[in-house]
Amino acid sequence: MKVPFFVPDVGDSELDSIREVIESQWITMGPGVEEFEREFAAIIGVRYAVAVNSGTAALHLANLCLEVGPGDEVIVPSLTFVATANAITYTGARPVFADVNGIDDWTLSADDVQASIGPRTKAVIAMHYAGYPCEMDRLQEICDERGIRLMEDACHGLGGSLNGRMMGGISTLGCFSFYSNKAITTAEGGMLTTDHEGHAIRARRLRSHGMTNTAIDQMRGSLSYSISEVGFNYRMDDIRAALGRVQLRRLPHFIQQRRDTVAYYRDKLGQIDGVNVPTHGMRGQPAHYILPVRLDEKIDRDALRERMSRMGIQTSMHFPPVHRFPPYESPNAHLPNTQRIANVAMSLPLYPGLTREQVDFVCDVLAASI
Repeated sequence: MKVPFFVPDVGDSELDSIREVIESQWITMGPGVEEFEREFAAIIGVRYAVAVNSGTAALHLANLCLEVGPGDEVIVPSLTFVATANAITYTGARPVFADVNGIDDWTLSADDVQASIGPRTKAVIAMHYAGYPCEMDRLQEICDERGIRLMEDACHGLGGSLNGRMMGGISTLGCFSFYSNKAITTAEGGMLTTDHEGHAIRARRLRSHGMTNTAIDQMRGSLSYSISEVGFNYRMDDIRAALGRVQLRRLPHFIQQRRDTVAYYRDKLGQIDGVNVPTHGMRGQPAHYILPVRLDEKIDRDALRERMSRMGIQTSMHFPPVHRFPPYESPNAHLPNTQRIANVAMSLPLYPGLTREQVDFVCDVLAASI
């Protein structure tokens, strides 16, 4: 590909940090993870951060911390990656799919959330689509009125903010992913954030089999451990934490590069008939995780993507709606905005190292292909 969809920005500083951990001979979850958690919590503006091995693990633990379980329902957008719904299903609860705001705002609709609340609703997950903040004030107000808990799927939101608060630090619990194409990467990894001490303690135990003391605690003098409850192997290791700590220091630079590239893209794309760039409500400061565009309905999106691929440009689609997949198939779901968006959405390459010349090439090929 002349222009891949994403290229991670990992260099000598990351390699040096990883080498230092390997030479220390402590490579599993230990002091490096603890330091990464402290630094991440400070960036988000919360008291606690709990490092795990994926964003999905963070979402699962967040649901468990809120006592979501069999018989409960959790409201989520269908326009998300399936992990958001899977994490609910792991607990025995059922995801209830709500619509997004409209053809220009693909974030979760507070109005539709309110209409979707039922007697079994336990929580709502606000997913900050493409790194654009949801209407959190209204969602929080709705949840507070009904005694429902609100959490954030901030896997797209790292580096963005709303009303001066970083995404993932606005509600009771925030969840992040550090997969290779995220704002920062640990290859695989994730983080749960909270101001609630009890949630942090429970999440730390659950991520490591329910153990009261882990290997690093025993290295520091603990002679044994107990199992507080049935837990999971969701640990992060110090090697990945070393990568994440360097990436976290580079986050402001990454976000500025993304912001500048999106602004340049918007100017170029505004000159192409049949292509629109949604604003997603333009609340707060977006993180610009991905750049989805809305095509005119008469354009054959799949054929367009194939033509661009042949010219060396990789595109994607964010997302096939979850309620269309067999495990979650909901033929009677009334999600008109989600359905319409799913048929016209296409995501263009976006990453910190993307050059102006590459953006020009993407836009020229897009216009010619249309």
